[in-house]
Amino acid sequence: MNTAPKDFRIGVAAVIFASVVWGTTGTAATFAPEVSAAAIGAAAMGIGGLLQAAIATKSIRRSIPDLALHWRKLFLGGLAVALYPLAFYGSMRLAGVTIGTVVTLGSAPLLSAVIENLFDGARLSKRWLGGALLGLAGMLLLCVAESSSTEIFTGGHSTIAGIGLGLVGGLTYALYSWTARGLMLQGIRSSAAMGATFGIGGLLLMPVLVMTGGPFLASWNNAAVGLYMAIVPMFLGYICFGIGLARIPASMATTITLIEPVIAAMLAVAIIGERLPMLGWVGVVLIICCLVVITVPMKFILRRQSSLSGQS
Repeated sequence: MNTAPKDFRIGVAAVIFASVVWGTTGTAATFAPEVSAAAIGAAAMGIGGLLQAAIATKSIRRSIPDLALHWRKLFLGGLAVALYPLAFYGSMRLAGVTIGTVVTLGSAPLLSAVIENLFDGARLSKRWLGGALLGLAGMLLLCVAESSSTEIFTGGHSTIAGIGLGLVGGLTYALYSWTARGLMLQGIRSSAAMGATFGIGGLLLMPVLVMTGGPFLASWNNAAVGLYMAIVPMFLGYICFGIGLARIPASMATTITLIEPVIAAMLAVAIIGERLPMLGWVGVVLIICCLVVITVPMKFILRRQSSLSGQS
């Protein structure tokens, strides 16, 4: 893939911003404990998706012929958008926030790479594989730091079901990332591809929100949490994610989002009062190393190494 350095940097920065705001969702959800996982997911992705479609209306209208031509990929992406928040938040509710986040986000880069390999014939570099392994190792350490291995494997059917939902979440996340980027590679503008994809997902989530969203109306606090989740992480976050997908491969974008659990863990320490053991901080460092490995241009690394050699 030939990408201008400036576009590459913009793409990486946009995905990092999206990952940071996504990392706030777990902490935000704790301020509305009466609201179910399904309602949180439906409100966040449903309303956020419809907002994306609304601001991209003109772009979507201009792209209708092209979107219609690739309607299968568009509908598949919209369905994946609708299933993702239900699987993700359900996984966190059943298996715990840490395990649910680790399984969902940890599996997404690998599943995204498998999808690109199967359908696009894309080959993965050793550098990407090394960076992905660093990130997955870091996420595993974050998981172990907060939940002992005994709890993971003896937590009963709910934990197993939560892990299963996490894998579904990772697959749907990778799937809609791939379909949206596929539409963009067909010449469809980022705003139209993301707006149409998330608009379909948002529409599919509206019945779920109607059936489960009553608690949002019970207090201003619950309503504020719902609005924040929809507008900031899902609306603004996915606009930036779309900007990133238009400039970098989906497998790289999903790997960069491994920073999300790092942000979530730090916010849990700073705001909720949770304590992150030393093993967890080692995981944080590994994830940051993963981001450096896959995002810093190789020319910069070689130039930096040459500079250091000249100084020695």
